[in-house]
Amino acid sequence: MDTIVGIKFKHTNKIYYFNPVGETLEKGDKVVVETTRGIELGMVVLEERPLDKKVDWEIKPIIRKATDEDLKNAYQTKEEKAMAMKLCQDKIDENKVDMKLIDVEYTLDRSKVIFYFIADGRVDFRDLVKSLASVFKMRIELRQIGVRDEAKMIGGIGSCGRSLCCSNWLSDFQPVSIKMAKTQNLSLNPTKISGICGRLMCCLNYENDNYIDSRKGMPDVGEEVITPDGKATVVDIKLLENEIKVKIEHNDPKDKTKSQIEIKTFQKEDIKRLKNKKCCLRDRENLDDDIPEDVKELMKD
Repeated sequence: MDTIVGIKFKHTNKIYYFNPVGETLEKGDKVVVETTRGIELGMVVLEERPLDKKVDWEIKPIIRKATDEDLKNAYQTKEEKAMAMKLCQDKIDENKVDMKLIDVEYTLDRSKVIFYFIADGRVDFRDLVKSLASVFKMRIELRQIGVRDEAKMIGGIGSCGRSLCCSNWLSDFQPVSIKMAKTQNLSLNPTKISGICGRLMCCLNYENDNYIDSRKGMPDVGEEVITPDGKATVVDIKLLENEIKVKIEHNDPKDKTKSQIEIKTFQKEDIKRLKNKKCCLRDRENLDDDIPEDVKELMKD
C-alpha cells in the first residue's frame, strides 16, 4: 500500500500530498519536491500515513529531505527578493505596462523566477518578459492574481482585530454573495461588509447556514401575524435569539377613532403567520434592486 505525507508551501495554507518513497520524515521537516511551478521547498505538516483509497491524480515522489545547501539557497533567494522586486518595477515603468507588482518568488534550483501582479483585464507583457529575461538570465513567469490573492500573500489585520483568515489558515476562497449579508441582517454599507481586499468578507460565509436555518418560518418585517395578544405587525426580527418584535394596535374603547400602539416581543413558536410562505428568505433573495451600486462592486471576483 502506498503512503503519503502532507506538505505546505509558501503563499498557501492548502495541504498537498506526496509519496515519501521510503524517506523517514517528521512533522516540521523541510523537503524538496517538484510542483507545477518547478522545484520547491516545502514543510511536512502531516506525517506519513497509508493511502487508503484510490485517487485520480498522480502522487509525485519527494525528491529528498532538504539539505543545508537547499536551506542556504532558499535563504539566499529570500535575501534577493527586494532587489528582484525593484528591478521588475523599473522594467514595468520602462515598458509602461499597466499592472501592480505584488510579489516575486524564485524556484529552489533558480531555474525560474515568478512575478505575481494584479491588473484590470488582460495585459500584454511580452516586451516586459523579454526585458526581464535579459536581466535575470533565467525563465520568467508573470502570473496574474486577484485582489483576494494579494491580501493572502501580503497579510494584514482584519476588522475583527485578528490576522486575515486567508493569510493565516484559509486554504481556499469560498464564494461569498451579498445575499449572505442580507440573510444575516447586516447593513449593506461597503465599509462594514468588505475586507481589506475590497471584496466581501470571507467570514460572511462561516455562519450563513445557521442563519438560513434560523430564518426558516420567520416572518418578514412588515408582515401581519397572529400573536397570543391578537393580530400584529412585525417590526423587527432577531434570528439568533429566535425573537420577533411586533407592533400591536389597540382601539380606544372610549373613542374608536383613536388607538394605542404597543410593542411586544414573542418567540417564533408563539407566532402564527397569515401568509403561506415556506421560507421568507427565498422572497428576500429575489429583491436585488435594493442593493446599492457601491455594494455590488464588492461582489466582483
